[in-house]
Amino acid sequence: MTRSTLDRPISTATALAGLQRALDEPVPAAELGGWRWSVRRHMVPVRDALEREHLDPDDSALSARHGKSARDRAALLRRLAAYGPKVLETADVDEVREGLKRLLVDIDHYVQRLHDLAYDEVEEEIGGSE
Repeated sequence: MTRSTLDRPISTATALAGLQRALDEPVPAAELGGWRWSVRRHMVPVRDALEREHLDPDDSALSARHGKSARDRAALLRRLAAYGPKVLETADVDEVREGLKRLLVDIDHYVQRLHDLAYDEVEEEIGGSE
């Protein structure tokens, strides 16, 4: 039996882009509920991708940076979770939209830092530019 593409986890970049598109959709007053649920649905893959984005801090020389990375990830997940009810209940949709857009930028920066950290570890293992 093969898994459908819907069962496979999507990449972090794809999840972030999907939520960004949902946030950018115009919000006609008559369809506010539809926009809210669309944004909420697009938050799930972002959460799932963020939960997958982590490094294994095994006795690495960069373990302090791993600890900061884990704390940053936890903070981002808390912020994302806090927006769940806000998306559905807050009257000021523009405030929610802007807050989530800021969060997406922060998540994107976090993912870039993880990639930089992973690169630093590989560079350390192979000797870098010495």
